[in-house]
Amino acid sequence: MACRTTHDLAKSARFHVRATHRQAQLIRAGAQRKGLKLTDYIIDSPCAQAEMELANQNHFVLSKEKWNAFLRELDRPPKVPAGLKRLFSRVPVAESR
Repeated sequence: MACRTTHDLAKSARFHVRATHRQAQLIRAGAQRKGLKLTDYIIDSPCAQAEMELANQNHFVLSKEKWNAFLRELDRPPKVPAGLKRLFSRVPVAESR
């Protein structure tokens, strides 16, 4: 779920933050360097951070049925594509000389 800041999405939420003069200068310079509007630049960083935080979740709750289905998938032998089998059946380049 990427954070989108394009104009095709309606923006309705407001965040009011305070920054030091130095922080404000740094943020403005970063936005200008990336060629982004200040608001888009300010929103992108916390969105990226939030996505990482949410992706790092390590506690999931599943129903018993879904948990058992998950375990069955883990227990299945892996599917090995034919191309990968061919690749690993070749003599390594370092050993072929």
